Amino acid sequence: MQPRIVIADDHPLFRGALAHAVARVWPGAAVFEASSAAEARAALQAGGAECLLLDLHMADSSGLSVLMDLRQDYPALPIVIVSASEEPRVAAAAAQLGAAGFIPKSASLDAIREGLAAVQGGDAWFAEGHAGEDDDLARIASLTPAQRRILAGIRQGLLNKQIAYELSISEATVKAHITAILRKLGVGSRTQAVLVAAKLDVDQPVAEPAQA
Repeated sequence: MQPRIVIADDHPLFRGALAHAVARVWPGAAVFEASSAAEARAALQAGGAECLLLDLHMADSSGLSVLMDLRQDYPALPIVIVSASEEPRVAAAAAQLGAAGFIPKSASLDAIREGLAAVQGGDAWFAEGHAGEDDDLARIASLTPAQRRILAGIRQGLLNKQIAYELSISEATVKAHITAILRKLGVGSRTQAVLVAAKLDVDQPVAEPAQA
């Protein structure tokens, strides 16, 4: 069966470079390009994808939350993060949250192909020396999808009644979820929860397309 690879990145030049690398690692693969997380989801819902190459910054997504959500929905799918960020903490966080690999956008095409080949063979591929696991990330990963949506509302500064309206649930349900969120994160206030959740953020440096 023809392999299907999904490339999710909002920069056409990077998608082109990644498609070139994919063609070398998965000859004859059907490549589906997406410029947003929503388009990536649509491609994945069609079924049969062998790998997702995922940028952390697109119009409808930013940071590691999109990785957590996709891992929740597609636990068996290898997801390779392709990011302009080269911070060791970001690569470490991606690994802890279930990514199969982390490839900086500054990497050469040879390095990108090397990373993709490792993932194709069932191995993880991360730069050497990335940091160890973070207890706060483990706590965030323990939240349910509903709790993560409510935490996102808290981070936006929304009141309980506003979160309830946005999610079409009762304010009492929101309060119950917030109590559970604070307990799981090991914090005592909404402000502390926001500070913990900030570890999902990833700065967006400027990167140039990969060079051969």
